[in-house]
Amino acid sequence: MIFSCGIAMEAIKIADIGINNIFMKNLNRFHLNGLKAVEAIGRLGSLPKAADELGVSVSAVSQQLIRTEEQIGKTIFDRTRAGLVPTPFGRSLLPGLEDGFQHLSRAVALADGADETLLLSVAPTFASKWLVPRLGRLRAAHPDLKIRIDPSPGILDLKNSDIDLAIRLGSGNWCDGECDCLLPQRMFPVCTPAFAKRLRTPADIFSQPIICYENPMFSWDEWQAATGLGGPLPFDGPTFSDPWLGLEATISGQGIMLAWDLFVEDALADGRLVAPFPMRVPSPIAYWLVSPKNRKPTRQVQNFQHWIRAETAQENTTGSA
Repeated sequence: MIFSCGIAMEAIKIADIGINNIFMKNLNRFHLNGLKAVEAIGRLGSLPKAADELGVSVSAVSQQLIRTEEQIGKTIFDRTRAGLVPTPFGRSLLPGLEDGFQHLSRAVALADGADETLLLSVAPTFASKWLVPRLGRLRAAHPDLKIRIDPSPGILDLKNSDIDLAIRLGSGNWCDGECDCLLPQRMFPVCTPAFAKRLRTPADIFSQPIICYENPMFSWDEWQAATGLGGPLPFDGPTFSDPWLGLEATISGQGIMLAWDLFVEDALADGRLVAPFPMRVPSPIAYWLVSPKNRKPTRQVQNFQHWIRAETAQENTTGSA
């Protein structure tokens, strides 16, 4: 028997409805709280962490896990001395549960209009020095755009959060999102005007205290290679756990620091710091706009993406970044 195109399409729709009904009937066999407990345990890695997130006792989460395993008829986690470890079945089940609860969370958010507010996680330096001064232009371009800014220094997991977009500083190799380079950053030494009088040539750095901070995203070695300055630097200045503390030490005249454009923009503009040498070397870091993978962007997200791309493209063209 040969079906027309319209009849064939109708048959496919009926088949899809039948499949969806089967899935829904399967879902009705299980308690939603139990599935949520399983998802939280798998994502967070332990009963106590899952209990804390769900706001219940550890024993309650344990009972929900046991009940769900009994309903499914399969073991989801092996109980080991190191804690709960997903079984092969658990490893295949957990990603689907995570995606399902993410979709459910976003669907529920539609009820109270939460999707109308853009939740943006931003590197603190970018937030204070670049984004906040331009919010007036953003409001003028999109007066109905509601935005909530979280100036977080940490890297939040976009897949398992309600963050709509993130602006991060780094190399752009994050696996939880699609990365779009906004502002490339250059690296160069900075110091006070008084300190700069000690530096006639780049080689004079070897005899001066160098201010360092832990976990830098680029190094003096890279700057030396680009400028042709060889030999090990003394690094006998103070070391800080945070680059902001290193910046304050540099401003107070304690030494010379390797910095990046946006980080020292204000201090250079008002004369607290100077760049003693004219060369600014391209660095391996930039500010990136990161969008969660496999998530359809809302109208607010699209409006913000278009606006910030246009703003940064203009700055990159004029060289004012």
